Amino acid sequence: MTQTQDTTLTQLAVTMFSVADQDAALAFYTRVLGFEVRGNERFGEHGEDRWLEVAPPGSAARLALTPPMGGSPGGGVVGVESTDVLAEHGRLAARGDVDLDPAPTRVPGAPLLFSLRDPDGNTVWVVEAPAG
Repeated sequence: MTQTQDTTLTQLAVTMFSVADQDAALAFYTRVLGFEVRGNERFGEHGEDRWLEVAPPGSAARLALTPPMGGSPGGGVVGVESTDVLAEHGRLAARGDVDLDPAPTRVPGAPLLFSLRDPDGNTVWVVEAPAG
């Protein structure tokens, strides 16, 4: 890999999803996907804004669930790793209330994966974690 310039950037930290209702999104990500709350702070002159972050347990990267900014919510994409994609798909499918692909797939050169959509239309790809 060729590096063309020096940088101080070190890792991905926060991805943002636009959501219509932060409380409903919080319930989906914590109760359905098992994420934990990493930040839930009010800010703004009168505390009218809210910074809400969730993440899978042990993850350094976080997902910020933000109110719509300059448009309608939904349409974001993020990937999360799973140590057992088949079991995770089975767990979510058994709930019956999650919009997910019918089955995990594997294309040549790619890991086993499937996608699901949150209530705002954001896509979460569940990807097989690399061995090792």
